[in-house]
Amino acid sequence: MLNAIQQAFKALLANKGRTFLTTLGIMIGIATVILVLSAGAGFRELINKEIDTFGTNTLYIQTKVPSNNKNNSPRDEVSSGITITSFKQRDLDDIKKLPNVVNNYGIVLGQAAASYRNNHKTAVYVGASATMFEIDKNKLQAGRFFTAAEDAGGAQVAVIGYKIASSLFQQDDPVGKILRIGSLNFQVIGVYEPSSGISGGNDDYIYMPLATAQKKMLGINYLLQGVIQVQDNNLSAVTSEEIKNVMRRNHNITNPDKDDFEVMTQEQLMDIINTIFDSITILLIAIAAISLIVGGVGIMNIMYVVVTERTAEIGLRKALGAKNSNILQEFLVEAVVVTLIGGVIGILFGAFLTWVLTSVAVANGLNWTFVLPLYAIGIGFGVSAIIGISFGVLPAVNASKMDPIEALRHE
Repeated sequence: MLNAIQQAFKALLANKGRTFLTTLGIMIGIATVILVLSAGAGFRELINKEIDTFGTNTLYIQTKVPSNNKNNSPRDEVSSGITITSFKQRDLDDIKKLPNVVNNYGIVLGQAAASYRNNHKTAVYVGASATMFEIDKNKLQAGRFFTAAEDAGGAQVAVIGYKIASSLFQQDDPVGKILRIGSLNFQVIGVYEPSSGISGGNDDYIYMPLATAQKKMLGINYLLQGVIQVQDNNLSAVTSEEIKNVMRRNHNITNPDKDDFEVMTQEQLMDIINTIFDSITILLIAIAAISLIVGGVGIMNIMYVVVTERTAEIGLRKALGAKNSNILQEFLVEAVVVTLIGGVIGILFGAFLTWVLTSVAVANGLNWTFVLPLYAIGIGFGVSAIIGISFGVLPAVNASKMDPIEALRHE
């Protein structure tokens, strides 16, 4: 085996240009696989950090149109122009009485023109209970949050995101200034720190008291979403069922298929995200596999050329007593060495591309971590070896089966 490896390196170094072109397809394919797996791992970690900003022990309630067919999932229902108005503050008040519930808050959303002096911007505003600031982990760059008293009184105060502050106030300090949202004036009392999450976090949002958004901006008395903080995250599934029971009782729902709400735990949310990531990863790896197959075919073709070039050598070896297995081993090892070299370079190149991607993400303000999973490296080496064996075996078998006399006659 050692002699076969030495012969393989000798043959490859004798034709450096051809060896490089042969390994190029493998290099690109393996580098793509490494980049996809590493970037996927880094992206998942980024999403986990972003979800953690809402608290690791939270459940989510959102309204939904009830299913008309009990055999269909609510997500399969296509509904438009329908607004569910049954989710009220009293639902959250009753939910807060559950033993494992620590706190909660409700949310409504709207969009309006925001302006300060001559600067204008269309912005999304979020009406939320003051308890949001006790649950979420986002921090302020300046100012303060609004209080429960301001929430209850419908005060016209606002906490704005970093990008809103930069766009509208530019060099001015926003805290204490009057910001016009729609037809109302709001005093800016706080500015969020810049977000490091991929979704932008709070950067593009304006936060105001829930009662203000409901009564003065939207003219509604219902909620769109609710966030529930639980004490023991291990009991999230049980608490989720208790919340559903409270909601059904308050909404006079006896058939779960007619639920006009949905309760989601963080585990369920992560399952959905992981399913999406897995599907995208499989798709990208399938695309990379095309490059690997093309590279494998290239290796097979080159190995056939090598066998043809060394036909006389093969005949001489067999005439001197070399067995078929010796010839098979030599050419098969050569094919595997070629692919492993391409695989190693591909792994290094893929790691470099991952580092570049991480640097670009960090430069753009994302809290991205460089991740190079060991399983990605293992897959890279494994795929390289499999391709070398799979695409090198036919040329090697042909070489081992040559008749020594016919081979010696080859010019």
